[in-house]
Amino acid sequence: MRYFIDIAYEGTLYHGWQRQPNGLTVQEELEKALSTLLRTDIAVTGAGRTDAGVHATQLFAHVDFEKKYNPEDLGQLAFRLNRFLPQAIAVNQIIAVTAEAHARFDATERSYAYFIHQKKNPFLVNQSYFFEAEVQVELMNEAAKLLLGRQDFKCFSRSNTDVKTYLCDIREAFWSHEEDRLVFRVTADRFLRNMVRAVVGTLLDVGLQKTSINDLKEIIASGERSEAGASAPAHGLYLTAVRYPEEIFIPYGR
Repeated sequence: MRYFIDIAYEGTLYHGWQRQPNGLTVQEELEKALSTLLRTDIAVTGAGRTDAGVHATQLFAHVDFEKKYNPEDLGQLAFRLNRFLPQAIAVNQIIAVTAEAHARFDATERSYAYFIHQKKNPFLVNQSYFFEAEVQVELMNEAAKLLLGRQDFKCFSRSNTDVKTYLCDIREAFWSHEEDRLVFRVTADRFLRNMVRAVVGTLLDVGLQKTSINDLKEIIASGERSEAGASAPAHGLYLTAVRYPEEIFIPYGR
């Protein structure tokens, strides 16, 4: 049986989601906890990768178990799994899905949020980007509208990324004030590596009036990463949601 594991993590201690040989990752910790709990080697496949220091309030990974669990059993399994995981990683829920469901390839939409605080706060050191400079939020929102729709976003992609296409369909992109922080929220069908951080850095340049709206149009058209702004730091970025077609989830009793 295949299941989706819905997890959240504080990414400060980790070299991102994806397992790698020279750094501790969230995937490694999840696989280790599952393997210890179930006393067999367990591998998981995530919805995508996040960079070192990036956080997630929701990321899905799929896993295959020999045993078929009912919803109550899945709740108990999630509870027990949380006991084996480090404090910085939590399982929100485990959900039964169809046999062919894929956490990465079946995702239809992903959402990120980037948090900025402009007054020094020691409790946000690893959770938000401290950016003191005054920015023009209205200008940043005007610029963000240029990102909407299906476009080639190679200018915001990390160099030497092995992808077949740089096309992404951005469905939502806007800045807002939430409590005492400035937040950028963006939703798309897919994102390129480093894309959101590069977008945030470029939009901050717009807010500082270093980059104009017309400049941004030219940056997007250029396809050159060197034309866009510097990437914003990883610790302000959160993966907040991954969405899937309803039909891949198995209702109880089926």
